[in-house]
Amino acid sequence: MAELAPIRFEIPGETPRPRSRGRGEANTVVPIDRARPDWLKVRLPTGPTYENLRRLMRTKELHTVCEEAHCPNMAECWGAGTATFMILGDTCTRSCGFCAVTTGRPGAVDLAEPVRVGEAVSRMGLGHAVVTSVNRDELPDGGAGIFAETIREIRRQSPGTTVEVLIPDFLGKPEALDAVLDARPEVLSHNVETVSRLYARVRPQARYERSLGVLRRIAENAPDITCKTGIMLGLGETKDEVIATMRDIIAQGTHVLTIGQYLRPSPMHLPIERYWTPAEFAELRDAGMTMGYRHVESGPLVRSSYHAERHVGV
Repeated sequence: MAELAPIRFEIPGETPRPRSRGRGEANTVVPIDRARPDWLKVRLPTGPTYENLRRLMRTKELHTVCEEAHCPNMAECWGAGTATFMILGDTCTRSCGFCAVTTGRPGAVDLAEPVRVGEAVSRMGLGHAVVTSVNRDELPDGGAGIFAETIREIRRQSPGTTVEVLIPDFLGKPEALDAVLDARPEVLSHNVETVSRLYARVRPQARYERSLGVLRRIAENAPDITCKTGIMLGLGETKDEVIATMRDIIAQGTHVLTIGQYLRPSPMHLPIERYWTPAEFAELRDAGMTMGYRHVESGPLVRSSYHAERHVGV
C-alpha cells in the first residue's frame, strides 16, 4: 500500500502560519521521510465514495478535520462514507506544535454553519456524526453556542443519528461547557493530547490541569454522557509518564481513551522522537482496561474519531 502523503492547501493571500515554540526543530532523531515503519503505511484516499463525500463537503462549504489535520485514516473513513466535521472555520487561535491546522486570526462566525452540517449528515445517512472545531479563544464562549446549535440541527434533520463532539477547553469557562452539555450529545470528548511535562512545548496555550478539569466537569455534571479523551505518543514522553497520565485521566471519571502515534505534518512541526510499536500500543490498551476504562482504542494509526461509532453508550 502506498503511504499517505501529507495534504497541502494553499490559499491565495494567506499569511504564513506562525511558528509555535518547538516548531522548526531539527528532526535528528527520526527522519520523517525515510524512517516510517511498515505499520504506518496506509493507502491514498480514492474511490467514488471518497470523491462524492469530498464534493459534498465543498458544496456545503464545510471543513473536515480529516483533511485539515492530515489524518492517516481518511481513506478508510471516507471510503466508508463517514467523516469528522470541523466547525467554526479552518483557522485556529492557538499554535500547538503538533497540529497541521492553520494558525491565525479567524474570520467571522458563520451562524448558518450548523444548518449545513445537519443537511450534510442527513444526506450522508450517518448513524453517528462527529463534530469538532478549531480553538476560538477570541469568542466570549469559545464557540460553545455553535457547538450546541450544531448538535440540535443534527437532531432535527437526522433524528436517528447519534452525535459526538470533540471540544476545545473553552479556556476553562464552566458556562461554555455547560451550554454543550445541555444540548445532550451522546459522546463528549476533549483531548488531553500529551503528558504534563511536555505541555509547554507541545500545547503552549493549553494547561494540563485545565483539560483534566474539563473531563471532570463532564463526568460530574452529565454522568450519562460518554466522556472521552485522547493522547498521542512519540513526542518524547516515557512509558511511566503515559501510564501516570492514563491514571490522571480515569481519575476524572473518563470512560473512553484513544491512544495513537504522533505523525509530523511538516518540517515546521515538532519532531518525532520515536515510533511506538504495535505491541507497545497493545500493552497500553491492556493497562487501560485494567485501570477501569470502559474502552481503550490504542494503535499507531488511532485518532480521536477513529471507530467513534463504537464508543457510543460504553
